[in-house]
Amino acid sequence: MLKYYEPAEQDIDLLFQALADPTRRAMVDHLIAGPVSVSDLARPLEMSLPAVVQHLHVLETSGLVRSQKLGRVRTCTLEPTGLRAAERWISERRTVWEESLDRLGTYLAEQQDQPQHHKHQPRGSTQ
Repeated sequence: MLKYYEPAEQDIDLLFQALADPTRRAMVDHLIAGPVSVSDLARPLEMSLPAVVQHLHVLETSGLVRSQKLGRVRTCTLEPTGLRAAERWISERRTVWEESLDRLGTYLAEQQDQPQHHKHQPRGSTQ
C-alpha cells in the first residue's frame, strides 16, 4: 500500500536523510563558517570530487545547502532555513514529550501523597 506524504513531511524526510550521512554532516559543519568553493569543501574529505558533488546534490535537494556558479568556481552556502526546519520539528516533539513527562510526574506525586489502603484478603478468597 502506498503512503502519501504531505510536502512538509517529505521535506523533513529529505532533511534527515541528508543529515544521516557523516560526510554530509561534516560538509554542513564546514559551511557553518561561511560560503566555500566545492574544491575547498572537498579538500579535507577522502573522496573523489564527483563523490563530493553527489553529496552536495543531496544537501541541495534537502534544502540545507545552496550553490552558485560564478565563472569556473561553484560556491556553496549553508541555507539556514533548512536547519531551522529540523530544529522546529525536533522542538515540537520535545515539547510534547516534556509535557507528557510533566503530567506523569504530577500524577506520580499525587499518588505518592495519597494514603495507601490495602485490604487484607484471606488466603484462597477471590473478589
